[in-house]
Amino acid sequence: MAIDLACIVEGHGEVEAIPVTIRRIANLVAPKLALKIHPPFRVPRKRLVKPDELERSVELAARRAGINGAILIVLDGDDDCPAAVGPELLARAQKARSDIPIRVVLAKREFEAWFLASAKSLRGRRGLARDLEAPSDPEAIRGAKEWLTARMGTRQRYVETLDQPALAAVFDLESARKGSPSFDKLVRDIVDLAHEFGE
Repeated sequence: MAIDLACIVEGHGEVEAIPVTIRRIANLVAPKLALKIHPPFRVPRKRLVKPDELERSVELAARRAGINGAILIVLDGDDDCPAAVGPELLARAQKARSDIPIRVVLAKREFEAWFLASAKSLRGRRGLARDLEAPSDPEAIRGAKEWLTARMGTRQRYVETLDQPALAAVFDLESARKGSPSFDKLVRDIVDLAHEFGE
């Protein structure tokens, strides 16, 4: 069975990085799944949490996904607890469109925490240090982009729109799962959607 997946993201980098990441996860956990990922809707988080904005975005995503579709919402958790905010957003999204499978994942702190969890696999990539080590608690770091910048040597800084999709294509998924519970949730949600669509 095929899934038409419509995604809602908040950052410019995620517009390209989320489809790359999802395809890699799907190839790992459900290789027979026929997955069509539509270009993500980008909606800033501050706007998305306002009344009616999430619902409007979910409606647009549902139209794009169609009858064999599903919606995946991926946001940075920032200083909020993903286990608290995620279910709230999911309840609102499901109330808006109860006829389509919806999943919500909040990266603890930010998307780049997933890269930090698998830092060893990024050694030498995009100017990162060749002896790069993951921090002991990747999701506790506020400022993962700055953490990456500080380890880029001669490069000036991490550039979300360039580096995020490039690193999404190569970071080690299993290391990220082990070091980042929020990334593990993304993987589990992809598995759940694959099962729901008969994979």
